[in-house]
Amino acid sequence: MKFKQNHRIIFLDPLFEGEIEYDKKSKIDIILSPSLYWVKKVKLPVTTVREVKKLLESIFEDSLPEGNYSYSAYKVEDEFLLFAYEDKKILQLLSQKGIALSSVSSIHFAQSEFDTIESAIKINDDEAIYLKEGVVVITPLSWVKNYEVLDLEDKTLSKHTIKLQQFGHIVDNKSLYKIGIVGVIFAFILIAEIFITTTKTEAILEAKDEIFANYKLQPTMMQNRSTKSKYNSIHKIQTKLRKYIAYFLNMKLQTGQKITLIEYKNKLLNVTFEGVTKINQKNILKQLDAKKVEYKTSLKEGRMKVEIKL
Repeated sequence: MKFKQNHRIIFLDPLFEGEIEYDKKSKIDIILSPSLYWVKKVKLPVTTVREVKKLLESIFEDSLPEGNYSYSAYKVEDEFLLFAYEDKKILQLLSQKGIALSSVSSIHFAQSEFDTIESAIKINDDEAIYLKEGVVVITPLSWVKNYEVLDLEDKTLSKHTIKLQQFGHIVDNKSLYKIGIVGVIFAFILIAEIFITTTKTEAILEAKDEIFANYKLQPTMMQNRSTKSKYNSIHKIQTKLRKYIAYFLNMKLQTGQKITLIEYKNKLLNVTFEGVTKINQKNILKQLDAKKVEYKTSLKEGRMKVEIKL
């Protein structure tokens, strides 16, 4: 009789700065943070995952930065969840965290393991994950009012896993011969299916054009990328602004100290404190330094001004 083996589960996230400890003699299961993959939840004019996998590269073609990607997919009810990820980056992160690939029993996406969560979950000092329209996404922790702490102790993992591809290995002639035979067999199968695949691809392109029309997108991907870049820049500044404002609002001020002005203009955040002396200003500066904030400050007649460039 075979018994189910319990493995240590580790949430792999690039921004987690703590030390990952595990028994090197035991196997572990890995859950990938959403920051390590791209995901799309779509409806497609196909019925099986096998058909979808042939189309994944073209579906992600216009939405991924330059790199070498692997793809995966699975079906939930009448929709498909599609994934793209870079094996090399994940392998490098495992190495940085001191995790040997030989110790890894399985690798899962956070999407498949947290697709039923009801509240946000903190994954590192600055970020949390939550469920948005059925997709697990990352949000700044400062945007979340209530969240749970990540707990994988009694986590039951899904059957959806991936295998990482290691490049640069040597393939001997015998292996190449076997691969060649398999390739010939699949060539005949692919020739029989190529017409079906072409038809499905055309249907997806038509659906893409329909989406462009319905959402009033600009006619070319270059224009849409430019718009995306613009709003990404705005989002980046707004994220920093929210973070810095949160720092000031959560400051522990001494008796008599108070914030009288918070103003943002021309990419400069200005904060004015009243009731500040040369002695007690150290309390404020110490808190800013602890957050590694770059700032300029001035003190005159009990009024301290702090300027931060975004």
